[in-house]
Amino acid sequence: MSTIEPRTFEPTRRVLADRIILVTGAGAGIGRAAAQTFAAHGATVILLGRTVEKLEAVYDHIVAQGDPEPLIQPLCLLSAKEDKYLEIANAIDVQFGRLDGLLHNAGILGPRTSISNYPTSSWQEVLQVNLTAPFELTRALLPLLKKASDASILFTSSGVGRRGRAYWGAYAVAKFGTEGLAQVLSHELEDVSSIRVNCINPGATRTTMRAQAYPAEDPATLKTPEDIMPAYLYLMSSDSAGLSGRSFDAQDR
Repeated sequence: MSTIEPRTFEPTRRVLADRIILVTGAGAGIGRAAAQTFAAHGATVILLGRTVEKLEAVYDHIVAQGDPEPLIQPLCLLSAKEDKYLEIANAIDVQFGRLDGLLHNAGILGPRTSISNYPTSSWQEVLQVNLTAPFELTRALLPLLKKASDASILFTSSGVGRRGRAYWGAYAVAKFGTEGLAQVLSHELEDVSSIRVNCINPGATRTTMRAQAYPAEDPATLKTPEDIMPAYLYLMSSDSAGLSGRSFDAQDR
């Protein structure tokens, strides 16, 4: 098992060469940075998101850099049903026959309010996008991930998914659930597949969601999504093969 510290990983230029990786929430923020970084290191990236225009912009950037041509997969995680996830899995199977990596990055913050005031409709939406949809997508893609030689599933966690904090509501609860889902899945796949399952906490990063959560914060004091990519590259590459059931931080606390 590797002992590399993900945050200080120094990747080679082609560390993800020939790997097929699906990234959710690929149209903006950390998802966009991850998709572009994965492609720059040799991966063919499947760009999944709900806004086609944003996905097209990421596609154009990757192609302009001369990196492997990505695929665009529009999907609304709030409303998608099981047949849509299976349709995506079938399309990947036909085109590639396997999937080497799955980054669950998409998420919504929801209201920052007390449990006593939390709207039920918002609660259901946050859990659907942040927890149930990743479960459904993972379940549909597991057969393809099992066909890869050393596949990686990476869930996005949060500090509030490890220790609850007032007024983080459904977002924190969903992230606690994400940590649990990753642990359960990792244990189920242990010794029966080469799939590794881990969580990553991006930390304080200059994104739209961070600005929503901390409107008074100066974004210039935060790391950019590109700054935290070494950990993502490590956990998506074969360098992390055999490392599973863990939760990592993408930057120093």
